Amino acid sequence: MGTLHELLILLGSFFILALAARSIGQFVTRYNLPLISGFLLTGILIGPYVLGMVNKEELEQLRFVDEMALAYIAFAAGAEFYMAEVRSRIRPIATLMAALTLTVPFIGAWAAYQLFGLIPGLTGVERAAAAMLAGVVLIARSPSSAIAVINELRAKGPFTQLVLGVTVITDVVVIVLFTIAFEVAVAWVHGRPINPAFLLLLTVEIAISVGSGYLLAKALRGLLGTRLHHWLKAALLLAAGYSVFALSHWLALVSERHLGTTLTIEPLLAGMVASFLLVNYSGYRAEFGKLLEDLGPAVYIAFFTLTGAGLALDVLAHVWQIALALFAARLLGVFSGTFLGSLLAREPIKHALYGGFAFVTQAGVALGLTKKVADEFPAFGAEFAAVIVGLIALNQLVGPPLFKWALLGVGEAHPHGRGGTEQPRNVILFGDDTQTAALARRLQNDGWGVKVATPDAVRAAELAQAGLAVVAYQSLDEETLNKLEAARADAVVCLLDDAENYRVCSRFYEDYGTDALVVRLSDREERERFERLGARVVDPSVAPVQLLEQFVRAPQATQLLLGFEKGQQVIDVELRDPALHGALLRELRLPPDTLVLAIHREGQAIVTHGYTQLRLGDKLTVMGSPESLRQVELKFSAGS
Repeated sequence: MGTLHELLILLGSFFILALAARSIGQFVTRYNLPLISGFLLTGILIGPYVLGMVNKEELEQLRFVDEMALAYIAFAAGAEFYMAEVRSRIRPIATLMAALTLTVPFIGAWAAYQLFGLIPGLTGVERAAAAMLAGVVLIARSPSSAIAVINELRAKGPFTQLVLGVTVITDVVVIVLFTIAFEVAVAWVHGRPINPAFLLLLTVEIAISVGSGYLLAKALRGLLGTRLHHWLKAALLLAAGYSVFALSHWLALVSERHLGTTLTIEPLLAGMVASFLLVNYSGYRAEFGKLLEDLGPAVYIAFFTLTGAGLALDVLAHVWQIALALFAARLLGVFSGTFLGSLLAREPIKHALYGGFAFVTQAGVALGLTKKVADEFPAFGAEFAAVIVGLIALNQLVGPPLFKWALLGVGEAHPHGRGGTEQPRNVILFGDDTQTAALARRLQNDGWGVKVATPDAVRAAELAQAGLAVVAYQSLDEETLNKLEAARADAVVCLLDDAENYRVCSRFYEDYGTDALVVRLSDREERERFERLGARVVDPSVAPVQLLEQFVRAPQATQLLLGFEKGQQVIDVELRDPALHGALLRELRLPPDTLVLAIHREGQAIVTHGYTQLRLGDKLTVMGSPESLRQVELKFSAGS
């Protein structure tokens, strides 16, 4: 491997190249291409076939970076399989997944066997082994791409839940199937018989891999339970994943020397098992998820850049037609399997027709398995990698747009500007002073739909010139209320005189049952009758004193609630998704930077803990970043 000094120089050089890959990845997103396309392109440019900034020997020296990244990919695949989220629809998910797991490998392997016959120099056994492995790799999906599209369109509903469940579980299944197919392929290529002894050896290897995953989960639980710095834990997490690869290499050498046969651990399977156990059967799910989320960008840059650099362009130039044909064969398998599985699962016909468009994308796991094949089988590894990487690039290019089209087609997408799902989002401000205008602008900046109502026509014109939606009214008749879209108001704020404020509150309380009525009070004696309407009263004569008192008692909390903490907000969101009714608070997979502060049910505050059981209509007070809070609102919304 060379001296340590040379390795450090190589790592430093690669770090600089990875920064370039990051910039190129961000650049290609401007043209609606995925980030990994930019990373792969950078790798191709710096690789031995274009600029030669990294040669084949240096790529081999950086193989340990690949293996760390593969361990991360296994962790990420297992972490997505969270039982609490798929349990409610496990039957249709299992049915659809089974149909896809049968059709895609069968059609893909048959097509690959025919197409690989065009590659000169392959023996019949090598051709069959490559076709079998290709068939398994074609099953893999891309949970990260699917989640990105779902978040972008703020999709919610049974179709979205089904697609996400199948996508997540499929990557778990494909790693298990690949473990078996890989060992069979090794036996075929090396001329070992497939007999009871081989099956016993395969069973032992799978058992050792699962056992290693269990022990790795125990070790990671110990790591997560320490008080080490977050980034030190992240580094040790990657090191723990790499240790399974090192253990596998060591076991293969020792078993060959002392047992006369090669016994190995499947690191991807071990990593996936460890991650699955951590996420589902430990108290470290949130912290583990946060580590994976923070490591993801750096790991994917390194992995996809190295994958691009290692791509044999000379081979790809001769096999790109095979990649294109195999892409078509995979589409046939995906669409036929999805249609059949949807019918067997008794899904709506619309889901069956659009479902195939949701399962095209491929990324991390598929590339990870491809690299493993390329490393193990020199006879056909370069051709196999060139075909599959080309295929994955096509899938990643057309997959996300097709998935977007499917979500729009089934009516479960709620893109910004098309009536989003966040609750609450519509507010009517009754007022005409500078506080009204300032409050309107702040709410608009936070994504609220704001309408201002005022009885002063002159002031209404001035507010309209300032860019606010204003309705001037003489009385609260039906025409005025229709202009204000009163029935859609989630909140009403009254900043006029007490008499007019009371008329407004009474009307909305009696006719619309609006939950959030907020009143700026002029006469303290009027407080009780507003409170009988359920209004929240702000007394300007007392509010400054109360605010100053809270800054003394709890300065950090007060800054947070007032929006002074950069990047942090507090919102109330109502639980409207029937699938979450009865779920425990600890079972929710919320963004790592969010925190449920309180739950209000039927007007009563509930002291929250991990075992608090949620009910439809619960109002949760949640703190987090604006982007994470949007994800929370989507998760709790009713969907389509």
